[in-house]
Amino acid sequence: MVIALFIQMKSYIWLQTADGSVQQVEEEVAVFCPMICREVIQTGMGSSKNYAISLPQRVNPAILGLVLDYCRFHHVPGRSNKECKNFDEKFIRMDTKRLCELTSAADSLQLKPLVDITSRALARIIEGKTPEEIRETFHLPDDLTEEEKLEPLRNITDDPRIRLLNRLYARKRKELKEREKLKNVETVEEQLDDRSVDDLLSFINGGDGGI
Repeated sequence: MVIALFIQMKSYIWLQTADGSVQQVEEEVAVFCPMICREVIQTGMGSSKNYAISLPQRVNPAILGLVLDYCRFHHVPGRSNKECKNFDEKFIRMDTKRLCELTSAADSLQLKPLVDITSRALARIIEGKTPEEIRETFHLPDDLTEEEKLEPLRNITDDPRIRLLNRLYARKRKELKEREKLKNVETVEEQLDDRSVDDLLSFINGGDGGI
């Protein structure tokens, strides 16, 4: 009797994905996504099937299911850091394409904690890879010249893989620039060092070498 009453008291929200499908979700779970929470508060949408909240184009039914699984776990108060970490580590074990779609959907729903863990997972996947290997990982055609490899790609269809790849390329371009700067500084320092080879050898071997 108490359980039945509790179920009746639970509030639900209706959500509609881009393909037109509508599903009913527990309100406390759905509003864990800031974008959905804002829609409920500001527009009052989601109260029925006819007034379902329209989700961003990037959120398809399968990805919405994953997002809601994440929200169902994390919206519960009192979870320990260890519990959350273990859940997150298992949760992001999926193929690269699905991980890209999930990152893109979480971003459009403004669910920053999920964006953070999926982005870190993608960063680990491409760490140390060349532009060619990165494109192969993301299953993108390699039709660019060497100079164009790290330039932003055109994304007419708003493909989440390309959008994420452009972000990662931007980060790699920044790293390359910083590396070049460091190399230039080291070159200048070498040019300014007018000590003789004998002095340097003496210093390395522990003598004072006139230094």
